[in-house]
Amino acid sequence: MRFGKSHCLLPIIASLALATVSCETAEKKKATTTPPVQAQAPQATPASEPAPPPKIGESTGNSAAVEALIARVEQEFQAGQANCAAGHLDAGRINFDKAVDLMLESPLDIRANERLQAEFDKVIDGVHTLEMASLKEKEGEGFAEQKSEPAPIDEANSVTFPEQPTVTPEQQAAVKRIPSELPLDLKPAVENYIYFFSGHGRGTLEAALARSGRYRDMIVRVLKEEGVPQELIYLAQAESGFHPVAVSRAGARGMWQFMASRATGYGLERNWWVDERQDPEKATRAAARHLKDLYSEFNDWYLAMAAYNSGPLTVQNAVARTGYADFWELYNRGVLPKETRNYVPIILAVTIMAKNPAQYGLEHVVLESPLQADSIKIDYAVDLRLAAECTDTSVNALQDLNPSLLRMTTPKDSVFELKLPRGTKGKYLANIAAIPVDKRVWWRYHKVVSGDTLASIGRKYHTTPAAIVAANDLDANDPIQPDHRLIIPIAPGAPANTVAFSKKILHYRVRKGDTVLSVADDFGVPPEKLRQWNHLHGNLLSAGKVLIIHRALAEAEPTRAVVGPARNTTVSAKSNSGNNLHALKRRVHRVKPGETLASIAADYNTTVAQLRRSNKLASVTIHPGDVLVIGEAH
Repeated sequence: MRFGKSHCLLPIIASLALATVSCETAEKKKATTTPPVQAQAPQATPASEPAPPPKIGESTGNSAAVEALIARVEQEFQAGQANCAAGHLDAGRINFDKAVDLMLESPLDIRANERLQAEFDKVIDGVHTLEMASLKEKEGEGFAEQKSEPAPIDEANSVTFPEQPTVTPEQQAAVKRIPSELPLDLKPAVENYIYFFSGHGRGTLEAALARSGRYRDMIVRVLKEEGVPQELIYLAQAESGFHPVAVSRAGARGMWQFMASRATGYGLERNWWVDERQDPEKATRAAARHLKDLYSEFNDWYLAMAAYNSGPLTVQNAVARTGYADFWELYNRGVLPKETRNYVPIILAVTIMAKNPAQYGLEHVVLESPLQADSIKIDYAVDLRLAAECTDTSVNALQDLNPSLLRMTTPKDSVFELKLPRGTKGKYLANIAAIPVDKRVWWRYHKVVSGDTLASIGRKYHTTPAAIVAANDLDANDPIQPDHRLIIPIAPGAPANTVAFSKKILHYRVRKGDTVLSVADDFGVPPEKLRQWNHLHGNLLSAGKVLIIHRALAEAEPTRAVVGPARNTTVSAKSNSGNNLHALKRRVHRVKPGETLASIAADYNTTVAQLRRSNKLASVTIHPGDVLVIGEAH
């Protein structure tokens, strides 16, 4: 059964848009430093809360009606949280939709009642927080299921042929001479698919042949151990193109395209975190045993393959209706489903072509190298991004080695055999030891590059320089060196909440083209905080709207990067001199490579001394990525 791309926290109203976050998959360079001893989680410092918004007056609505509405909304919201925590995504989505609908469809005026407005904001902010924690791949745990590949068998099954070609006895005899443990018949239906894979389907065939190199040695070994024909490897090629994450339109999944019920019968585990139909070796062994069982039932490999496709009961009924236990008889009599009638010819066509590469122009196909891995059994959850950073490899490489993982993290509360690139087991164990066990789905490693500061790293990961210093047992006055590996502590569930925000307010007037994401990025604050401060529920902004923005206290400290003036001020879209400049450009500036304080001062018609005073800079040294206040600080 196919697990659909369920999104527990989907668009609840049209204005509730998700932020687009790029998955970090860059290849990590080899570390040159030894990781610190296991870090302790830094003690959280109570965050200064932003000034509360003006209170909205109580409506004249019935207080009992308000209480009843809030109770119903709370019931649905909490049910949605519970369903999502249990992995019931569709049910959770329905709960959240209903919670919002109850408020939007109520005759009570939400914005005229302080309690209703607070409840509405709570629901929206709560849903958004869960979205960020579960769907954004930048965060730790994820509800978002891995991307799947379409099963090639669907394309081949959809092909129609105008007529059956003529197959000569000589052609049939030539195929019979091909060494094969699986009987090979060249029938017109097989010839049609040879024609298809020689033309329109050639790219699919060649890509699958090349990819087979990753798994060929393993598959041949398992098929031999289970005592089934080696040529059944081409069943996997026809079915999935050797994609472990292939999913068919019918819901079959994995390299061997198991349906859910059949997978369970052959011991393949399926849960919220793992689907072993996508484990190459486990699924191969299950498929070999299933095919062997089917052969024992029908005593014919073609009927066994047909039953593998449509189920043994379908083939049994076809045999009983006609009295023929022969695939080609059943084919000609049209008593099998169309997909099953095509299934055996497709596999035979692929087998004949793959075993005769020179005849079919496939001799140039180069097989990919076998996947080689170290294995380690773990009983804790770890984010694959952290595992990649521990082994100086890419997330993509780890996903290739662990295709049975449906999420970006390994399972909680159970043992999982994590596969790592060959030769990296020791490095992983050494680096992961520095991360507390309960932080391994949230914390990260960062490799320092030239220009990095504790402030800029903190902004990138939505944490504070003080937290980074504490986690790494650093002296705050010591400079960080390029290639040094830092532990990055991120608070579970809400990384942005580790940053405290000033009560002092900056007002910003929205310009045409601004969005929540662009403004948040320019001011160095989390988008969810910007939404919270201004009661926003989407990404769009209206030109002329004045936004409330609070400085991040971590960036207001005397570090190299400082954001925002320290007094209440309204930023207009036009400077005093009349130049039509972006408001942010007149107040904050993100340093680009090659810029100096002198060049920035010249651009903004100010002085180096003024910039140093505004940003509390002890020297004239600045770095790419620093954010400078333009104007006098008060």
